[in-house]
Amino acid sequence: MAIYHLSVKTISRSAGRSATAAAAYRAGVEITDERTGEIHDYTRKGGVESAALILPDNAPEWARDRAQLWNAAEQAEKRKNSTVAREFEIALPAELSPAEREKLAHDFARELVKRHGCAADVAIHAPGKEGDNRNHHAHILLTTRRLEPDGFGEKTRELDDQKTGKVLVTEWRERFATLQNERLREAGHSVQVDHRSLEAQGIEREATRHLGPTATAIERRTGQPSHKRQQHNEDALERLQRARDAGELERQGKEADRSIIDLSGDLEAAKRERATQQERQAREREQAEHQRIERMNSTELAHEIGRIRPPKALDLVERDRGVLQAEQERQALQNRHTEAGSASARARDQAQAWREAHKVQAWLHDKGIGHAPELRELEEQRDAQRTEWQRLGPRILDAEQRASSARDTAHLRIQAEQAPALAKVAELEKLRQAKARQELEQKQRQDAEKRAERERQKVPEDFAAMARKREMKACGWSDRGEQWKAAPENLRGLIDSYNAAPKEARAVILARIVENGRSRGGDKLRDLMAEQREKYRENDRGMSR
Repeated sequence: MAIYHLSVKTISRSAGRSATAAAAYRAGVEITDERTGEIHDYTRKGGVESAALILPDNAPEWARDRAQLWNAAEQAEKRKNSTVAREFEIALPAELSPAEREKLAHDFARELVKRHGCAADVAIHAPGKEGDNRNHHAHILLTTRRLEPDGFGEKTRELDDQKTGKVLVTEWRERFATLQNERLREAGHSVQVDHRSLEAQGIEREATRHLGPTATAIERRTGQPSHKRQQHNEDALERLQRARDAGELERQGKEADRSIIDLSGDLEAAKRERATQQERQAREREQAEHQRIERMNSTELAHEIGRIRPPKALDLVERDRGVLQAEQERQALQNRHTEAGSASARARDQAQAWREAHKVQAWLHDKGIGHAPELRELEEQRDAQRTEWQRLGPRILDAEQRASSARDTAHLRIQAEQAPALAKVAELEKLRQAKARQELEQKQRQDAEKRAERERQKVPEDFAAMARKREMKACGWSDRGEQWKAAPENLRGLIDSYNAAPKEARAVILARIVENGRSRGGDKLRDLMAEQREKYRENDRGMSR
């Protein structure tokens, strides 16, 4: 059967949220917040069947771009605790086809737009893989200001007011139920929905709860109520009786929020549960983010810093809506001032040319004897434009001051808004530098170890070369040879022992030399060979002298 659900939520800065992030997440797109410089990338999010903007008839052309629309909505709000968007979350009947569900959501959004003059961003989501496969729903994200040809105007206060807001939400709940039932009938379905609470419908039972996929699957397979449902029904009857006895039975329509299981009907308890859950999720997100950052190397941290680093404040100031508007007003006044000066000069030149061409008529006109309508008109135009030019001068100065003030205000606001991001950047930069030092030290150690290993590998080669020269009695390696006499006694013994060993055993000896070289104090053979070379060079230098 079709399930009715409509809830209204707000997106507020006081809760650490933004309209750009909300729009990007629901539509599954990437949006850069021009106010903070933060990039909200949800292009990998699944489950988004469609996303469309629905605008008033007189909306400006730029509003058709999702990123521009929600950035403008953000910039229209100046307070740090502003409500930047409003969301209608609605359930869509599983009985309808995808196209029929989309049309239902869009039609409802159009009525919202027409009634309140705002813009709507409609994202239709498919049921989650692990949840109820009938849970088709839509998120209708609304701007909190009316969208007019010149941009965002006044707030939709009727939805915020304590008196009118609840009434309007009730009206919209009823309207969506009506619209949903019409679509179901048009599609040939007899099932209908009711927006009213169970009490208002005269139904004395608890609102249905989410039993979970396991219990639901058991019931579908067996055709019998699950143990979970039986337990719930018993609990519900007990609570109902207690409420009746106390005279405190109160029915309310409950939101189909799958993130909260509120069996008690206690709204305050549900709020506390939601707050606790949100705090826990926030801590988990913070911990996960900390772990993600800690796993990064210096290069990855540099990329992360580049991603979250906000644009230069001065660049954002010049794109600020308030600054642009003030600058447009100043430029418009400047253009009018220039045009008035030019028009006055043209009228003056034309009047002078007429005087030159009609000197007698002009003289009679000046004396008040004759009439020269054309000259009089030109001089009146000259004087009027000059007056306009003089009048606009001070207004231009005021407009320049307002534009300068708007820039200063925007600069201070943007700096305050960017402060958390810049603090995060500074923190990450400190961590990046520390990791860069650690990575450099590690690389230096690894390079040193590689050099040492190369030297250890060369020791048996050099030793074998000495042994061969000794075995062959090469020049300098006979008993009376200078090379042999320069060798320490221990080295001589090792060479003679090596040469005395069978050839098949020599490879084992060389391998043992390598292994000994890796052990503590295993560089004795290398030191002996180095001593031999140094002593030979000293002897050779002495003979040269």
